[in-house]
Amino acid sequence: MRKSSAKDKELEYRSTLLRAWKKFHAEQLEAALAGVHADVMSRLMAELKHLRSARELIDFIAAQNWSVVSYDDRAVALHEINRAITALRERHNMSPFDDGMPGDRPNVFQSIRGIVTGYKND
Repeated sequence: MRKSSAKDKELEYRSTLLRAWKKFHAEQLEAALAGVHADVMSRLMAELKHLRSARELIDFIAAQNWSVVSYDDRAVALHEINRAITALRERHNMSPFDDGMPGDRPNVFQSIRGIVTGYKND
């Protein structure tokens, strides 16, 4: 029987942390979908499930009243939006992330984050 190396132990530890984080996020999403803002969150998840374009997503996000949504639910929403944008970019053979340089026009996620949080990306 082979002894576990330090690298194997580190990989096991990281795997455990990732599973715990995914479980935690799934619980947060479940709570958001059952909570006070379930209507907004349910509509968002339906929109993300059939996401075809960034413009459609921005228009949908802009049509919601995020000022009444709790901070925790907005954080869950932003995480789910980020995942959907990343998946859309990968489906179109693009880099998963598009982080511009300071002074560049905000990317799609930055624009959406500004709408959801009220923070303007100037």
